[in-house]
Amino acid sequence: MKISDLMSKPVVTVEPDDALSVVSEIFNNTHFHHLLVVEKSKLVGVVSDRDWLKALSPNLDTASEQARDRATLNKRVHQIMSRHPVTLSVESNLVDIIKCFDEHIISCIPIVDETNKPIGIVSWRDLIKLMRQRVKQKEA
Repeated sequence: MKISDLMSKPVVTVEPDDALSVVSEIFNNTHFHHLLVVEKSKLVGVVSDRDWLKALSPNLDTASEQARDRATLNKRVHQIMSRHPVTLSVESNLVDIIKCFDEHIISCIPIVDETNKPIGIVSWRDLIKLMRQRVKQKEA
């Protein structure tokens, strides 16, 4: 199986200096769980929905919200992103993906071209979907 058949594309990106309010807008209005952080079109990090949730005040949009809670939306992506993400190239295969998830504590693998520009992303959810499809095929 080609990695291009498994990866999600196009990728959604943010920049290191974007406010978490931008990240909130994306996560609240899409089904994405990871955003790739780019600078000058090059991958520099990843922000997961878990990173984002940990960075925000739990009092946001509640009756006890205060100005300092709302201010957490002004934090910048570079303050919460995972730097130096583990990546693969489009030439990688399914075994490479599985090995990568097995060897690293990560929930997604950005797929980059030879210039480190992100062209896709593979998450553990993509592997689960693939396994479900293959099980259904065997049962049919």
